[in-house]
Order: sequence, then C-alpha cells, then structure tokens
Amino acid sequence: MRAWLLGLALASTGTAAMAADQVVPPTTTAPVQAETLAPVPPIEGGDLTLARVFGNPDLSGQQPRSLRLSPDGSLLTSLRNRADDKERFDLWATDTATGAERMLVDSGKVGSGAELSEAEKMQRERARIGGSKGIVAYDWSSDGKSILVPLDGDLFLATLDGNVRKLTQGADGGAGGALNPVVSPRGGFVSYVRNQNLYVQSLGPNAGAAKAATTDGAGTVHWGEAEFVAQEEMDRSTGYWWSPDDRYIAVERFDEAPVHVATRAAIGATGTRVYEQRYPAAGTPNVLVDLYVMKPDGTGQVKVNLGAERDIYLARVDWTPDGSGLLIQRQSRDQKRMDVLRVDPATGKSTILFTERAGEKSWLNLTDAYQIMRDGSLIWRSERSGYGHLYRFAAGKWTQLTKGDWVVTGLVGIDEGKRRIFFTGTRDDVLEQHLYSVDIAKPNDITRLTERGATYSATMDGTATRFVVSRSSPTQPTQVYLADAGGKRVRWINENAVVAGHPYFPYLASHQQTTFGTIKAADGSTLHWEMITPPLEPGRKYPVFFQHYGGPHSQQVTRGWQGPLPQFLVDQGYIFFQIDNRGSINRGKAFEDQIYHAMGTVEVADQLAGADYLKTLPFVDPAKIATYGWSYGGYMSIKMLEKTPGVYAAAVSGAPVTEWTLYDTHYTERYMGDPRLDPAAYAASAAVADAAKIRDPLLLIHGMADDNVFLDNSTAFAAEMQKTATPFEMMFYPGYTHRVSGPGVSQHLWGTILSFLERTVKNKPEAAAVPPPAAPVPATPAP
Repeated sequence: MRAWLLGLALASTGTAAMAADQVVPPTTTAPVQAETLAPVPPIEGGDLTLARVFGNPDLSGQQPRSLRLSPDGSLLTSLRNRADDKERFDLWATDTATGAERMLVDSGKVGSGAELSEAEKMQRERARIGGSKGIVAYDWSSDGKSILVPLDGDLFLATLDGNVRKLTQGADGGAGGALNPVVSPRGGFVSYVRNQNLYVQSLGPNAGAAKAATTDGAGTVHWGEAEFVAQEEMDRSTGYWWSPDDRYIAVERFDEAPVHVATRAAIGATGTRVYEQRYPAAGTPNVLVDLYVMKPDGTGQVKVNLGAERDIYLARVDWTPDGSGLLIQRQSRDQKRMDVLRVDPATGKSTILFTERAGEKSWLNLTDAYQIMRDGSLIWRSERSGYGHLYRFAAGKWTQLTKGDWVVTGLVGIDEGKRRIFFTGTRDDVLEQHLYSVDIAKPNDITRLTERGATYSATMDGTATRFVVSRSSPTQPTQVYLADAGGKRVRWINENAVVAGHPYFPYLASHQQTTFGTIKAADGSTLHWEMITPPLEPGRKYPVFFQHYGGPHSQQVTRGWQGPLPQFLVDQGYIFFQIDNRGSINRGKAFEDQIYHAMGTVEVADQLAGADYLKTLPFVDPAKIATYGWSYGGYMSIKMLEKTPGVYAAAVSGAPVTEWTLYDTHYTERYMGDPRLDPAAYAASAAVADAAKIRDPLLLIHGMADDNVFLDNSTAFAAEMQKTATPFEMMFYPGYTHRVSGPGVSQHLWGTILSFLERTVKNKPEAAAVPPPAAPVPATPAP
C-alpha cells in the first residue's frame, strides 16, 4: 500500500517551533548558510480557487525529478514537467560549472504516442507515476557519453550533442513495451524485459539487434521482472541485476501459477475490460521465486540455492563491488526472519552471513539503507535496538555507528577513503529529516549538514564528493541545490523562490502559518499534530477538515511544503488538521508495533484523541469536524464512523480497504499475520460487518479500474449499507485506478468532496434547542 494519499501531500508540514516537551540531543553542527528560511512577507493577492489549485503551471513551481550527476560530474540531468502540462516530462541537463541549462530530449518530438502495454501501466501504478506522461525514467551510460531513455514503450539512446537514436521497435511494432531498461555497469550492453523474457543488446561497434537471454517466459512464467508484491510493497522494481564487470546477470524467474486469479473489471467510460489478474490476497499462495546467474547471452545458467523453504520473499539482490559474490536478502513469509546470504555465482551455493529476527509481536521492515564496502564489510540499517540505526558488520562482528531514541531514515553515500558515512535521519526533530555524517572510526560522533526549520532529502555521487539536496519548509516549496561533502551549497539547481513570477506568488497574502503541537495517547505516547487556521475572528467558531492516513509505514506531520490544497481549504473557511497516530513510522518499533494484529484499533483511538483535543479549542465548532482519508485513510474513515459515532459531522472515504482478506500478502500479513492462523484479528479489523452502525454522513469514492485496492472493497461495503438501509453517498470514477487525479477529474473530485462537506458540515443547521424537562407530575394515589 505504501502510504497512498490523494491530493494532499503525505509529507505535510508547518512552521511553529517544536513542542515544549521535545528533547533534542546535542549535535555537532557543520557551518551552513542561513539566508533561506525567512518568513514569507505578506503581499496583495487573491484567494486560491479549485481550478487554479489543479491548473497549469504547478503552483508549487517546476519540480525536477530523477536528478542525477553524470559519471564525470560535469552535468546534472533531471526530468522536468512543462509549464503548460505539469504531467508531461522532458529530459534536461544543467552544466554544473556554469549553470547553463538545455533540453536533451523533447518527449513530444521523439515519442510515438503509442499506448503503453498493460504491464508497463501496472509498473507505473506501483511506482506512483501512473498519471505521468513523456519521459519518466532514464539511465546514464558508464562513459557519460549517452543516456538510455525509455519512451512510449520503446528505448532511445540520446547523446549529449542532442542526437537521439531509436534502439527498439516495441509498442508500435506489436512486440510489447520494453520494461526495466538499464545500461550495464561497464556500458557494454542495454538490457530490458519484453514479453516476460530478458533481452540484451550490445552497444559495441558491431552491435546488432537485441537477443533473448531467456526464452521460456510465457503464460505464468516471468524472467527479469519483479512480482506484484515486490513492486507494490517491497520497493523492489526490477528482477535482474548486472555484475559490476558486465560478465554476468543475476535474473529472477517467478512462476505465478499458484497465485489466485482475481477477475478484475476495469470499468471505463466507453466500455469495460476484464482482466484475469494474479493477485496474492492475504492467506493465499505467492509466486514461486527462483534466481539464476547467467552470461549476457543467457548461456551458462546457474541456479542459486535459496534454501529448502519455497514460501519466501526474495527481498534484495546485490553484487559485491568486485563481482565475486552476491548478497541476497531472504525474508520469511511471516516477515519475522531475514537471512542475508552470500552466494558464489559460479556454483550457486549460498551461506548465511547473519540473520535479523523480529520480536514476538513485531515484524521486520525492509530497507535500502545498506552498502557493501570494498573491504568486504557491510554498512547495514537495523531496528534491533528498537530504533532504526546504522551498524558495521565486519569479520562476523557488529559495531553500532548511530544510536539513540531517533531513527536513520536513509543511507545517502559513503566516502570509503575518508571512512565517512552520510545519512538522513530525525536526530534533531522527529518532524524534520536532516542530512548527517558520521565517522566509521568514531561511532555516534555525528555532524548535521543541513539547517533547522525545514525537511531534507539527498542523493550523492559515486565518489561521495557532492550532494544533490532537496528541501522544503511550510513557506517554501521544494528547492534543490548542489552541495559539497560538507553540506555547503555550491549552486542552486532549482531555487524555486516564491518571488514575482512564481506561480504561487499571487497567493502569498492568504498563505496561513502552520502550527504544531503534541497530545498524549491513552498509553502515554506522544502524538504530533499540525494545524492551519484561517485568520481567527474573536468569538467565531470554525469547521475542521480533519485529514488522516493512519496506516503503518507513513508519517504525515513533518515540517515541509504541503502544496496549495490545504491552503485552499483554509481559504474556504476550514481549519486544516492532522495527527500521526500510533503505528506510524520514524518513532521507533514500540510505537509502530501497537497495530500488530490490531488494525482499526489504536489508530482510531488516537484520531479520536485528536478530535477531542480540537473540541477543547475555543475557535473550533465541535459539531463541524469533517474527516477525510484515502486508501488506508479511507479504511480509517469508515472505522472512525463505526467505532466513534457522533464524533465527526461527516466523513469522506476514498478507495478504502474494507476487508483485509482482499488485500495482498506482503503488506497485510506483515501487520495482521496469516488469516488462516488468526481469523479473529481479521474479523475484528474488517469494516463491512459493522457498516450498519454508521449514523453520520459518509461519502464513498473509488476508481473503477483500481488494480491495487480492488473496487470489490467498496462494492461489498456499499451492498452492506444498502442491505441494511443505511444511508450514504457514493462517487465512482470510470477508468481511474487507485490514483483518481489529473486534468479535469481532480477538480471534479474535490468539487464533489467540498459540495458534500458544504451540505453536511459547513452549512449544517444548528442543533435545535432541547426544551427543559417538564416538572414531574405527582403520582396519583391508587384508589
């Protein structure tokens, strides 16, 4: 599920100082430039409109994607959306020395406009870019002279002089689109998946057409792809991995024959397509996974020994830097055990390097925060201390490099020569992700490289000399800059300053400050909230737009840019509010584990605590609190009405899971276990059985071609509401998947939501005064 939320940014944030009870550990702070995070000055301007919020150009400014430095560091490439079409992206390059910019590939001129294959559409849905057009990915060649560009199902090779050469004849040739394309590490080959097989094409002077390295991919057998749950839940988007020297490829082969066939109707505006989708619902079989090592032409195949247990997850595959071995992460079906295997590619023999184990009422979270060092050691993020921290594993021994009641959120890079590690984390404030460094020889001697008051992310070049840093704050949309290894900004990549000419500039006058605070959960846990209010008038009480997600593996309340939609809601007279409940990430395992086999319990209680807090505020109308959520948040909307009737004036439920037995194995079983072993937990978590308990207005929304949370979830719930004569409202969107957004439809969606809330919340009639009870009538004596 990976934290879907529609329209409102998941990483929503604000401006106020930290809560008074926040304890900030000491830190060594690197010199930073302090000119950037000043308050936004008020200017004359108008309020936002719904049409402008979703119109062109993007009010948050042009936001480049997929920023990468060329192998020699001379160019910074990125995907940029167009001012007249914010969903279409082209490939751009910036000279890192001069700042000169140029478009390398114009998607409108190069692309064929061919319809994507169903497999690529599904991959894009899994990557959360289903609505994007044009160029959505690219890959540099190792020599820095060319870039591989997938576009409209085909592959193109773009050189730095502006020439673009077509490598394949794919979607427009009837052969299916090219999936997962990459340039091999030494630059000798281009590889991709087509029609369920891996293809390899030489880029040498005598290069010919691509050849199939595997040939039996058909029906239920796939080579080189990531299975559904790997893409959707495991953050693994590929199924093959080149060795560093181009000699071998490790290739996943999976057979989905055991997986349940779900008949999914993609209901469109002009017709319906029916798909027989292999969907592994909780408690049902997964795909059968194997891993092979082969030469680029497919010969010399060696099967890797993944162990006797077949019902496992192939979580991660990595080559050692010298190509002498593979490191494989093998996760148990119940996600309580992770074996890290070292594999000999010549024989396929595997040995267990070490094993991670979860607690009794817990699970293991997958991570990409690890790196194999040239000296054979491993930098590894583990939650074994109760918080996610970095460790070094060398010669069978562990050294903890970071520690404390905070979490490392990502590994950015390692300077192996200077023995310095760069990472992101929440050491200074759980609401602010910062960039830090630590010396391997001096564990926990940590230096912060970014300045307070914003939230950051970063990538680093292979030599660990430069960062590409992104940051935003409640008053500043995302900015991107190039920094040296000390964190000092060298050059703006996208300053995106909200000054005259910026799309958001005319609306600064009505931009309202975000405030933060904390309340206590029933068990004493600290819950963080954020709020944006209209300019408050004495004596006036305001309705509340109470947004929630509530699900695991997501944090909503941070100090970053939220986008214009919350400000639009405030312009409409609502207070915008949200709170992170127990079960959310970046607070440690004890906080997160409270939803173990208990979805729909502590999250509902903590959202209720937020609502109770709102009702204590003198400027809140306690009878006009509306709640909204999408995906897991949609599930929460229903559970909140079922379990706490009368608390919320109305609720909006978007694309909800209503029966967890309908959702996939890897996500659902991680938190709820196997329904065959704990059916009571699943029964308690379901939303359909208690539908008739709903007494408050409800709007149910779903895309009618959703391949993630199937429409069956909403139709089953709607049928139960109808069967029990329980009133509700409904809006389904033909042709739309789990992401209901885009030109026109976004405005319609939010117009529908706001119209519903205008009737049921904002303009809700005041409750009629209840007359005082009549004086008691004296009892008449019996005759």
